[in-house]
Amino acid sequence: MGVKSYTRPKLEQSAWRRNLKLVFNQESLTAWLFILPSLIGFVIFFAVPAVRAFMISFTEWNLLRAPKNVGLDNYRELMTDPQFWNALKVTGLYVIYNIPLQTVIGLFMAVVMDRVTKSILVRGLLVLPYLISNVVVALIFLWMLDPLLGYVNAFLGLFGIDRQPFFGSVSQALPTIAGVNIWRHMGFTALLFYAGLQSIPKSLYEAATIDGANEWRMFRHITLPLLRPVTVFVLVTSIIGSFQIFDTVAVTTQGGPVNATRVIVWYIYENAFLFFKMGYATAMSVVLFLILIVVTLLQMRILRADSSDLE
Repeated sequence: MGVKSYTRPKLEQSAWRRNLKLVFNQESLTAWLFILPSLIGFVIFFAVPAVRAFMISFTEWNLLRAPKNVGLDNYRELMTDPQFWNALKVTGLYVIYNIPLQTVIGLFMAVVMDRVTKSILVRGLLVLPYLISNVVVALIFLWMLDPLLGYVNAFLGLFGIDRQPFFGSVSQALPTIAGVNIWRHMGFTALLFYAGLQSIPKSLYEAATIDGANEWRMFRHITLPLLRPVTVFVLVTSIIGSFQIFDTVAVTTQGGPVNATRVIVWYIYENAFLFFKMGYATAMSVVLFLILIVVTLLQMRILRADSSDLE
């Protein structure tokens, strides 16, 4: 018994020292130095504000007076707020309009580039819309789609098509906003898929061709399965970005007409900076954060993000 009582602490101490040396050896210190700037930025601009926002969500605060603790009242109000649920519905519709087309078009463009041309100029032109500010893109399309002066309606008139309201229509406003963002992001999505296509061994396509497989069968049984890691990344980042759509709405419709484009982030903005209900707006932000976590986990689980078919 005496030997065990003295040996175990020494063994535990020795293991602790080995772990400490692994963490603070020269290579680890170099890695920490490279990570440190981003880590400091993350803590200051993301982690601390996120914790602060979570605390504010339990208060009533109009930005002019000191916050007043109200417990779970903000979250209870959310459950009975029809505008909140409508904003979630509109946001969900926007995601449905945006993500499938953006992903399919981006994948198609990537396959065409891989099969037809690998020109750097083409890739540069594809990513150009993504490099333009969302606000600038929204202003350009707001002008182009103007019912009276826009080039698009003038072009439609050449074919006898009546002028379309686009951003001014309850039924067309949200699909139009989705179309604007599809145009802006599809080139970047195509480049992500294109990069994934370069990692697929060409020998697989050669073997499939020898076996008599056509283009569609090779795409279905080789390209799509082996692109799954890239597809997961594209879908997760695109859906998170779509749930946070704000600037295009702010420039073009400001939530209208008749709440047709009042997405959740715009509704949060209204409550925080127009109605001065900062606590209530922050509670909605927390709920949106939880929704995005659930949606992301579901995507990664369904698409098996932790495994790869390329082995």
